[in-house]
Amino acid sequence: MSDRITRIRDALTKELQPTHLNIEDDSHRHKGHAGAADGRGHFNVQIVSPAFEGKLPIARHRLVYAALGDLMTTDIHALSIDARTPKETKHA
Repeated sequence: MSDRITRIRDALTKELQPTHLNIEDDSHRHKGHAGAADGRGHFNVQIVSPAFEGKLPIARHRLVYAALGDLMTTDIHALSIDARTPKETKHA
């Protein structure tokens, strides 16, 4: 597991206590992309957390961004988020 994925996993786990968390580094698919020229990566996050109960998708994404904090400016260029509640998935 890459150092970046470890930092992302640690931040999301600490703040959102997910019952399921999958993080994929998709950076290799964006080599040469102007937005990734600074070395930050492209990631896909699938996260299931009770913290998302009663929240609309935009509010769930805001919780993820807040949990990641400075990683959004130091390590992450692009982030695809699939945020669900335990009731919405079999990964509970």
